[in-house]
Amino acid sequence: MLNISEIRKDFPIFSAYPELAYLDNGATSQKPECVIKAVNDYYKNANANPFRGLYGLSDLATEKYEEARRKVAGFINAGSADEVIFTRNATESLNLVAFSLGEMCVNEGDEIIVSVAEHHSNMLPWRLMAERKGAIVRYLEPEESGEFSPAKLKGMLNDKTKIVSLTAMSNIYGFKNDIKALAAVVHEAGAYLIADGAQSVPHSVTDVRDTDVDFLAFSGHKMLGPMGIGVLYGKEEILRKMPPYMSGGEMIENVSLEEITYAGLPHKFEAGTVNAGGAIGLGAAIDYIDSIGMEAMIEREEMLTKLAMDQIAKIDHVHVIGDKNYKNHNGIITFKIDNVHPHDVASILADSNVAVRAGHHCAEPLHAFMGIPSTTRASFMFYNTEEEVLKFTEAMSQIRSLMGYR
Repeated sequence: MLNISEIRKDFPIFSAYPELAYLDNGATSQKPECVIKAVNDYYKNANANPFRGLYGLSDLATEKYEEARRKVAGFINAGSADEVIFTRNATESLNLVAFSLGEMCVNEGDEIIVSVAEHHSNMLPWRLMAERKGAIVRYLEPEESGEFSPAKLKGMLNDKTKIVSLTAMSNIYGFKNDIKALAAVVHEAGAYLIADGAQSVPHSVTDVRDTDVDFLAFSGHKMLGPMGIGVLYGKEEILRKMPPYMSGGEMIENVSLEEITYAGLPHKFEAGTVNAGGAIGLGAAIDYIDSIGMEAMIEREEMLTKLAMDQIAKIDHVHVIGDKNYKNHNGIITFKIDNVHPHDVASILADSNVAVRAGHHCAEPLHAFMGIPSTTRASFMFYNTEEEVLKFTEAMSQIRSLMGYR
């Protein structure tokens, strides 16, 4: 069993704000001291431009950067570190694959499938690519729980389908989809499957070889790492065929006035000076997660979710979005309160030192699909306490009366 009081000492933010119940982890997680130290140590003791210097400090920066890549590859069980592309965030990762894979395989009249439940970052890049290529975007509708049905997806696939891009875990429902089953259906149709892992990677065991996903995008800042560093995993044989996303320094092997020879993987997709400090911080975050144990983190978050949903069930006029089973929320509880705007809910909770998120959560089409303009979301991380959950639900129970309802 995790010793949460000791774990929380690893996070400076909790000492700085001892009264705050931070329940906005779906937006960004807090950072342990070891991550902050790793980034700081890089800039103090190893700062140089990786790959470009023929001197010891540049070699050290290069090794630390590539060590971080190897840690990421191990964390998701990639077949090779060459399959790990560093980006700024999951959004850039998805834009990269939409542009580059789209250039390679999508033609006029072809079809791309995304779901109604996608974060804008996994919807808009595909729509822009479809506009550019004259392709068609089709939308998979989720079940009430937030689950994507492989059978329903199979019914949408045809010989025009080239790409399917779906969230592995919804930032609204919290439902963790069966990417392995979805990948099997997509591959049977001869298409590629991209998974948005921004929510799933920090809260579940990820094995890209087991799921057989073609691409996986995620962000460091949601999994205890720094902001400004993200990852695109892609199968090596596909990445080798794809054209570059951006051009400039480091992504080329040779340039003349007549021709260009691109660098090999992964550098072909990492143009310009890299975010070495961010990558090293992400590597430190992975080390920290490994020291805690992902299974222990999952168990802890499941317990917190159950406690919250049990308490919410006692409060009238509060409706949780998604599955009734707490195990299918994975630390995410999105809800609405009758006759109270989500922004009012969030503001009242903030007055009680409870931090949550309100709005459409960059999933506006999903809210339109559900017939709800906006919602409030509480999202837990393993370092949250039972007391914080109860503080949240107690404050929630007072909201309607504070708004003048009985």
